[in-house]
Amino acid sequence: MATNVTFHPGSVSASERSASLKQRGVTIWLTGLSASGKSTVACALEKMLLHRGKFTYRLDGDNIRLGLNKDLGFDAISQTENVRRIGEVAKLLTDACCVTIVAFISPFRVGRETARKLHEDVNLGFLEVFVDAPLSVVEQRDPKGLYKMVRAGEIQNFPGISAPYEVPENPDVHLRTAECDVTEAVKNIIGYLEAHHYL
Repeated sequence: MATNVTFHPGSVSASERSASLKQRGVTIWLTGLSASGKSTVACALEKMLLHRGKFTYRLDGDNIRLGLNKDLGFDAISQTENVRRIGEVAKLLTDACCVTIVAFISPFRVGRETARKLHEDVNLGFLEVFVDAPLSVVEQRDPKGLYKMVRAGEIQNFPGISAPYEVPENPDVHLRTAECDVTEAVKNIIGYLEAHHYL
C-alpha cells in the first residue's frame, strides 16, 4: 500500500458543480440475489432518469467484472474486494454529481455498510435498495442458467445457495419483485429520491 500519496483537491467546489449540473449526486445501491431483478430495475431507472434530463450512470456487476474487476474470483475475499472497488468508483461518480446506479449482489452487510460510510463521510448521498425475490422465484427465472449449474455442482460460492447472502436489515427502499413490476419498482425509487430532494 502506497504511503507517499497526498490527496490533491480541485478548484471546483461541490456546490459549484451541483449548481452547474442542476442536480445532487447520489448512489443508488441495488442489492439482491442473482435474478432478483437488480439489472432490469437499474436499466429502467437509468433510462427514466436520463429522459428527465439527469446525469446518470449504471454500474452493473457483470459489466464491471469484464474490465475493472476481471482479476477477481468469487470467493469471499474477492467478493469483498469487488464491492470495495465499486464503492470507490461510485463515490467518484457521485462526487461529480452523477446519479450513480449500482446493481451488485454485494452479499455481505459489512461491504454495503462500508460503501455507505465511504459516501456519508464526505457528505454524499447513498441509498440501499433491497431487490427482494424468494429463492424459489429466482431459481425459476434463472435467465443465465446459473442456478442449474450451482445445483449441478458446477459453480461454487454462489450467494443464496452455496455461500451466504446477508439480507439488508434496514434498506432505504425495499422492492419485492415477485409482487411488483419494473415500472412500479422504478416509481418507488424515484419517489424516495424526490422525497429526499435528490430530484
